[in-house]
Amino acid sequence: MANKDDEQVLVVKSEILFADGRWQGLKTDNLDYYVDLIRNNCEFRRRGDMETDLSYQQIISYILFNYQNKYFLYRYLKQAYEQRLMNDYIVGVGGHINKEDVKPGEDIIEAGVEREWEEEVTYNGNLTKKLVGILCDNRRPVERVHLGLVYVFEGDSPNISVKETDKMTGELVTLEDIKGKVEGINEGWAPLLYEEYLSKLIK
Repeated sequence: MANKDDEQVLVVKSEILFADGRWQGLKTDNLDYYVDLIRNNCEFRRRGDMETDLSYQQIISYILFNYQNKYFLYRYLKQAYEQRLMNDYIVGVGGHINKEDVKPGEDIIEAGVEREWEEEVTYNGNLTKKLVGILCDNRRPVERVHLGLVYVFEGDSPNISVKETDKMTGELVTLEDIKGKVEGINEGWAPLLYEEYLSKLIK
């Protein structure tokens, strides 16, 4: 099995992304500007070298799956690669955009998002897709070197499951269930996305 540290992942220099200042939380304005900034200034670098390098941001596709009033929630098991996220609930299907994702004529970001979705989950149904925000979280070292492109994939079927059942477990839950699991947690993307996005959808 290939070493994850040797993957070539999509990154952008922090000074380019944060020329107007680094923010904390979910940015929902000027999304096209930042997506274009990523497309026009991205490069591929070795993942292991980037994990503690604050001068770069690793670009992560992060997909919130929604079916009716439920969202997909999962959690890493002990066998997972990313031990730093071991005890975190994850509300987005996500991961790095790799050099292998890029095919001639394809959009680099869209290709990465689609590959990550296909790699992480099995889903039977139709989807509508929308970019809803860009997430920057400065609280922990693991998130500080990652920038999340947050999408909502809305499905017409509840038939979704994780592929790597030896590494993670997942289920569809209500927003109230997510609140109960992440409330009081001050680290990780799940509580941040709940507070700044998902909580506002509760009617």
